[in-house]
Amino acid sequence: MTIFSLPVAAAEKASVDLPILFDTRERIARPDLSGVLRLRFLTTVDFPPFNFIDQTGKLSGFHVDLAREICRELAMMDKCQIQAVVFSDIEAALADGNGEAVVAGIAVTEALRKRFAFSRPFMRLPARFAVPRQTALAGVADLAGKPVGVLAGTAHEAMMAAFFPTLKSEPFADRTTLFAALGTGKVAAVFGDGMQLAFWTNGTQAAGCCRLFGGPYFSEHFLGEGLTVMLRKQDRAIAEAVDHALLALSRNGRLQEIYLRYFPVDLYGGL
Repeated sequence: MTIFSLPVAAAEKASVDLPILFDTRERIARPDLSGVLRLRFLTTVDFPPFNFIDQTGKLSGFHVDLAREICRELAMMDKCQIQAVVFSDIEAALADGNGEAVVAGIAVTEALRKRFAFSRPFMRLPARFAVPRQTALAGVADLAGKPVGVLAGTAHEAMMAAFFPTLKSEPFADRTTLFAALGTGKVAAVFGDGMQLAFWTNGTQAAGCCRLFGGPYFSEHFLGEGLTVMLRKQDRAIAEAVDHALLALSRNGRLQEIYLRYFPVDLYGGL
């Protein structure tokens, strides 16, 4: 997955309210993990800013820090390990017992649910519009009849057609030409992955041309359940413990702290 260079204003980190994915009244008990010898998280190195090799050669990223915080919340730092695996091998590594959990941005599917268990989502990536910075719009309805760029054959193209049937879709084959079309005014807006758009609009390639607009828009049907931890079905206690930790991290602010560490731009605001 391609992620653009860090934004020019990366140092100016504002407070961000992440969408609440846990009921504030919910309680998830922490099961007894005294019999668990190791808690090994498997990830990859090719999904920045979630998991990657940093300039010092260390495994880094949102998922890596999240795994550590889960271990800390469960008082299992002495048993915690994080290992990088080739993405194509990660399902087999988990199934074969070479790890207890996977944090690698794997999309939850019906086929995978038959083989593995999944934690509650800890982040959902929204769809967003981006428009030229000086464009004055009262709402998305103002884009009606104007060309709106979208990547052809993607979930975002289908989502835009379903959510905004009055908009005029202008499909593009790749992200580079899509963003170039917005920068040169060939299209009035683009609709797509909020993370990609947030990094691009705030990055050097956009040169300040554009901004996020509207939304954020979520759809489990088109965009999936969100980012989760994948586990073996037989490790029910570990799965419950991970959910317990994620709930705690979402309430005590540490999940937001990790988000701000790796997402210096706001995926959910910035209108």
